Amino acid sequence: MKKLFYVALALFALALVVNPIVTMAQEKVPTTTILKGAPMGGVKFDHTAHVKAAGGDAKCDTCHHASKPEKANTAAHQKCQDCHAKVAAAPMKTKAQAAFHDPMAKKGLCVDCHVKNAAAVKKPPLKCPECHKKENA
Repeated sequence: MKKLFYVALALFALALVVNPIVTMAQEKVPTTTILKGAPMGGVKFDHTAHVKAAGGDAKCDTCHHASKPEKANTAAHQKCQDCHAKVAAAPMKTKAQAAFHDPMAKKGLCVDCHVKNAAAVKKPPLKCPECHKKENA
Protein backbone atom coordinates (compact mmCIF):
# COMPACT_ATOMS: atom_id res chain seq x y z
CA MET A 1 0.00 0.00 0.00
CA LYS A 2 2.82 2.37 0.93
CA LYS A 3 4.65 1.54 -2.31
CA LEU A 4 1.52 2.31 -4.35
CA PHE A 5 1.21 5.68 -2.59
CA TYR A 6 4.81 6.60 -3.51
CA VAL A 7 4.31 5.53 -7.13
CA ALA A 8 1.14 7.63 -7.35
CA LEU A 9 2.93 10.56 -5.73
CA ALA A 10 5.83 10.26 -8.18
CA LEU A 11 3.42 10.16 -11.15
CA PHE A 12 1.61 13.22 -9.84
CA ALA A 13 4.90 15.12 -9.45
CA LEU A 14 5.95 14.09 -12.96
CA ALA A 15 2.62 15.34 -14.35
CA LEU A 16 3.20 18.70 -12.65
CA VAL A 17 6.57 19.03 -14.35
CA VAL A 18 5.63 17.67 -17.80
CA ASN A 19 2.27 19.44 -18.27
CA PRO A 20 3.66 23.02 -18.55
CA ILE A 21 6.40 21.83 -20.91
CA VAL A 22 3.87 20.10 -23.19
CA THR A 23 1.55 23.12 -23.06
CA MET A 24 4.37 25.50 -24.07
CA ALA A 25 5.45 23.18 -26.87
CA GLN A 26 1.90 23.12 -28.26
CA GLU A 27 1.69 26.91 -28.39
CA LYS A 28 2.58 27.99 -31.92
CA VAL A 29 5.17 30.75 -31.73
CA PRO A 30 5.50 32.83 -34.91
CA THR A 31 8.99 33.11 -36.34
CA THR A 32 8.37 36.47 -38.04
CA THR A 33 5.39 38.78 -37.98
CA ILE A 34 4.59 42.25 -39.30
CA LEU A 35 3.37 44.77 -36.74
CA LYS A 36 1.15 47.05 -38.81
CA GLY A 37 -0.56 50.37 -38.27
CA ALA A 38 2.34 52.78 -37.72
CA PRO A 39 2.31 55.85 -40.02
CA MET A 40 6.03 55.39 -40.74
CA GLY A 41 5.42 51.82 -41.89
CA GLY A 42 5.07 48.39 -40.39
CA VAL A 43 7.73 46.70 -38.30
CA LYS A 44 8.98 43.30 -39.39
CA PHE A 45 9.42 41.56 -36.04
CA ASP A 46 11.63 38.48 -36.00
CA HIS A 47 10.41 36.66 -32.90
CA THR A 48 13.13 33.99 -33.05
CA ALA A 49 15.93 36.57 -33.29
CA HIS A 50 14.51 38.53 -30.34
CA VAL A 51 14.34 35.42 -28.15
CA LYS A 52 17.92 34.57 -29.15
CA ALA A 53 19.10 38.15 -28.50
CA ALA A 54 17.54 37.98 -25.05
CA GLY A 55 19.78 35.01 -24.31
CA GLY A 56 17.31 32.34 -25.36
CA ASP A 57 15.96 32.18 -21.84
CA ALA A 58 13.65 35.18 -22.01
CA LYS A 59 10.30 34.53 -20.49
CA CYS A 60 7.32 35.21 -22.73
CA ASP A 61 5.93 37.68 -20.23
CA THR A 62 8.97 39.92 -20.77
CA CYS A 63 6.95 41.32 -23.68
CA HIS A 64 3.55 39.63 -23.42
CA HIS A 65 2.27 41.06 -20.15
CA ALA A 66 -0.56 39.52 -18.17
CA SER A 67 -4.03 40.62 -19.11
CA LYS A 68 -5.59 43.55 -17.35
CA PRO A 69 -8.92 43.26 -15.50
CA GLU A 70 -10.61 45.50 -18.08
CA LYS A 71 -9.85 43.04 -20.93
CA ALA A 72 -9.03 39.43 -20.19
CA ASN A 73 -6.76 37.39 -22.48
CA THR A 74 -8.35 34.80 -24.73
CA ALA A 75 -5.00 32.97 -25.16
CA ALA A 76 -1.81 32.61 -23.13
CA HIS A 77 0.20 35.00 -25.34
CA GLN A 78 -1.81 37.19 -27.64
CA LYS A 79 -0.79 39.62 -30.36
CA CYS A 80 -0.40 43.13 -28.96
CA GLN A 81 -3.01 44.43 -31.40
CA ASP A 82 -5.63 42.04 -30.00
CA CYS A 83 -6.00 44.59 -27.19
CA HIS A 84 -4.01 47.66 -28.23
CA ALA A 85 -5.54 49.37 -31.28
CA LYS A 86 -4.34 52.40 -33.25
CA VAL A 87 -6.70 54.50 -31.14
CA ALA A 88 -7.31 53.36 -27.56
CA ALA A 89 -10.92 52.24 -27.25
CA ALA A 90 -12.60 51.48 -23.94
CA PRO A 91 -11.91 49.49 -21.88
CA MET A 92 -8.29 49.80 -23.07
CA LYS A 93 -6.35 52.89 -22.04
CA THR A 94 -3.12 52.30 -24.00
CA LYS A 95 -3.04 52.63 -27.77
CA ALA A 96 -0.77 50.40 -29.89
CA GLN A 97 2.05 52.92 -30.30
CA ALA A 98 2.23 53.55 -26.55
CA ALA A 99 2.38 49.79 -25.97
CA PHE A 100 5.77 49.82 -27.75
CA HIS A 101 7.23 53.30 -27.17
CA ASP A 102 6.39 56.91 -26.39
CA PRO A 103 5.56 59.36 -29.22
CA MET A 104 9.19 60.40 -29.70
CA ALA A 105 10.54 56.85 -29.30
CA LYS A 106 12.77 57.89 -26.42
CA LYS A 107 11.50 55.20 -24.03
CA GLY A 108 9.20 52.21 -24.00
CA LEU A 109 9.23 48.43 -24.38
CA CYS A 110 11.08 48.28 -27.72
CA VAL A 111 13.35 51.30 -27.38
CA ASP A 112 14.39 50.56 -23.79
CA CYS A 113 15.44 47.04 -24.71
CA HIS A 114 17.30 48.13 -27.87
CA VAL A 115 19.23 50.81 -25.97
CA LYS A 116 19.96 48.52 -23.02
CA ASN A 117 21.27 45.76 -25.29
CA ALA A 118 23.14 47.97 -27.77
CA ALA A 119 26.50 46.74 -26.46
CA ALA A 120 25.51 43.09 -26.20
CA VAL A 121 23.82 42.69 -29.59
CA LYS A 122 25.77 43.27 -32.79
CA LYS A 123 23.84 46.32 -33.92
CA PRO A 124 20.26 46.69 -32.73
CA PRO A 125 18.22 49.24 -34.66
CA LEU A 126 18.05 52.54 -32.79
CA LYS A 127 16.57 54.85 -35.44
CA CYS A 128 12.91 54.80 -36.51
CA PRO A 129 13.43 53.84 -40.19
CA GLU A 130 15.62 50.92 -39.18
CA CYS A 131 12.46 49.17 -37.90
CA HIS A 132 9.59 51.01 -39.56
CA LYS A 133 9.44 50.34 -43.30
CA LYS A 134 6.76 51.46 -45.76
CA GLU A 135 6.97 48.12 -47.59
CA ASN A 136 5.79 46.39 -44.38
CA ALA A 137 2.59 48.47 -44.21
